[in-house]
Amino acid sequence: MDLKLAGTRALVTAASRGLGRACAAALANEGARVFICARDASSLAITASSIKAAGHKVADVSKADDVTALVETVVAELGGLDILITNAGGPPPGSFGSVSWPQWDGSYALTLMSVARLIRECLPHLTRSDRGRIVNITSISARQPLENLLLSNVFRPAVTGLAKTLSLELAPHRITVNNIAPEAILTDRVRQVAKVAAERAGQQLDEFLEGYSRSIPLGRLGDAEEVGALCAFLCSVQASYITGQTIGIDGGQLKGLH
Repeated sequence: MDLKLAGTRALVTAASRGLGRACAAALANEGARVFICARDASSLAITASSIKAAGHKVADVSKADDVTALVETVVAELGGLDILITNAGGPPPGSFGSVSWPQWDGSYALTLMSVARLIRECLPHLTRSDRGRIVNITSISARQPLENLLLSNVFRPAVTGLAKTLSLELAPHRITVNNIAPEAILTDRVRQVAKVAAERAGQQLDEFLEGYSRSIPLGRLGDAEEVGALCAFLCSVQASYITGQTIGIDGGQLKGLH
């Protein structure tokens, strides 16, 4: 299927590894001109070379000034913007009693405000596009709370509310706004969370992941490339009638009907 993404201009944040990298690679493979950012300069440069990115810049999307400078650079180098993929590292694990106030503040800035700031900065340019797309990479915790991930459970649903509201506000401009809610995708982030859970359960990491895989209805962990493929589709012409949705990619983990 030709997704008709060739020549489109895309920004993907936190794209040096994991889900962000997979989304950037999927768009680039479809012919999009992809600009990526991340906090680590070394891994960012490696990824930019690997996926043949149109540009890259070190940026911390939890910082307002970094977001402003990032978008200015992207638009200057690409000549505009058609696609925004918001992604950021997840909040630290912990329960209500264990997470600190600085962790609350940092997670608010990283998980919610980074999305709001990126969209606000990019919106004037997306409005000028005839095929604007916004895709936010969130988590299953936006729809179903996860154990020992209090901060994710609090801030991810706020991104859902933001996206749903913006899908209505931006519909007259033909800009679609959707969320991808992954779970059980084997990334460095999942390994980090699984390691904490394994230690709490008195298990080795491999043993824990094997048991975790058995608990998933489809019986396996997902690949980041599967998330990238979904992201590319949501940016395509074929997905122009899909907006305001939070789409799970979780092997059947979400148990609710909504």
